[in-house]
Order: sequence, then C-alpha cells, then structure tokens
Amino acid sequence: MKNRHILPLATIIIVVGGLTAAVIFAVPWFPTQASVEAGRVDQLTWFLVIVSGVIFTLVTSFVVYSALAFRTADDDESDGPPTHGNTKLEIVWTVIPIILLAVVAVWSVVVVNRNEATAKTQDVVHVKAWQYAWEFDYPTIGVSSGDLHVPQGTQVRLNMNSFDVVHGFYVPQFRVQMDVVPGITTHLTFTPNKVGTWPVVCNELCGEGHSQMRARVIVQTPADYAAWAAQAAAQVKTAAAAGTPIPMATH
Repeated sequence: MKNRHILPLATIIIVVGGLTAAVIFAVPWFPTQASVEAGRVDQLTWFLVIVSGVIFTLVTSFVVYSALAFRTADDDESDGPPTHGNTKLEIVWTVIPIILLAVVAVWSVVVVNRNEATAKTQDVVHVKAWQYAWEFDYPTIGVSSGDLHVPQGTQVRLNMNSFDVVHGFYVPQFRVQMDVVPGITTHLTFTPNKVGTWPVVCNELCGEGHSQMRARVIVQTPADYAAWAAQAAAQVKTAAAAGTPIPMATH
C-alpha cells in the first residue's frame, strides 16, 4: 500500500471503529445475568460481537476509502485495468474465517456441555404448559404454583410437558430456553445465582394469546425458599384436611 493511502485510510478506520465500538459498548444489549449459564453464554456472545465489529470496521473502511479515492470521472466509461488480485491476501482472508469458525464451534460445544452438566444436588420441578398458562409442580413438597420458585445457588431441573401445542420456555436473564412439545417430556437445567424476580415467557408462537403467556421465576435465598416451601406445603395440608380444593401456592 502506498504511503499516501495510509493516513486517510487509518483516519476512516478510527472513525468507523469508534462509532462501531460506541454502538457495541454504549448500548445495554443484554438483560441482567441471573444464572451461572448466563455468564458463559454472554462470554461467547461478546466474542462474536467484538470479532464481528472488527471485521465490519475493516470492510466498511476499505469500501468507503475505495469509493472516495478510486472513483472515476463521471464521463469516464472506459474499462479498468485488468488485475489478477493478491494471492497472499486471498489466503489470509480465507484462513482467518476458518480459524474463527473453529474457535466458535469448539467454544459453543464447551458452553453447551457445561450448561447441561448435571450437578450432584438438583431441585426438580415439573412444568405444565397449555394455551396460555404455565403451572409448576414441586414433587418433593406436593405443591403447585403459578410462579416458579427456586433457591439461589442450587441447580434446577425442569421436566416439561405441553398439553396442546408447542410452547417455548424462556427466561432472558438465565439465557436458557427449551421447547415444550406435546407427547414428549423435554428437560432444561439452570443454576440461578442472583436473587430477584424474572419473567418467564413463551418464545414459540402458540396461538392468539401467545403474547400473554407469562409467568415469573422467583429466585430466593435458601432460607427464604425453605420458608416458602414450608408455608405452601402447610396450605396444601390444611386444604386437604378440610376437604376443600387444594390451592395454588402463592408468592
């Protein structure tokens, strides 16, 4: 590259790179991280975003500079000089994407395997889905709830069934999702690590009420979760002894 091209091209790269970095880092693209899995997913996602930003900056800068520096006169309709290209450059821009794809593929497999690894201690919850509601059953305490209560720091395993159409269980703050399919039981594991209340949404179009198919996942400290479980179990026992309908556990 001739010296006269270096300074203006570098200037364009700095400008485009600055604008790209501002869009990438100044905008809060991701919701709160509230699970162990979310950190792993976000690391991989940020790698992809940053690499994409670098590639976008370089390609855009060269395109912009070429359009400005090598444009012909409006009345010039002659053919440009024949060029063979640059073999070394072609090899470089072929090898680099191959390496990046290999890194992303291996990293993705590692993230999936770690996110789906089974912990020694799990809380199991059965999830029922239908148009347009969620129900969460806790087999160890014999309680059902319209909200998903889970203890902080303990891996949760969801065994999920649909009674009509395909639904999608998704908690954005956990970065985990799984289809809930009629006729089979699907599974999802996550380890919440931040106390709070987060939305559970259906992310599979399941009918006209799809947008209203919402619930909450309530992450509690182990002590608060134990207190909720004890209170909910007591309500169920009281209702059973009185012969009244068993209530859904409340928050």
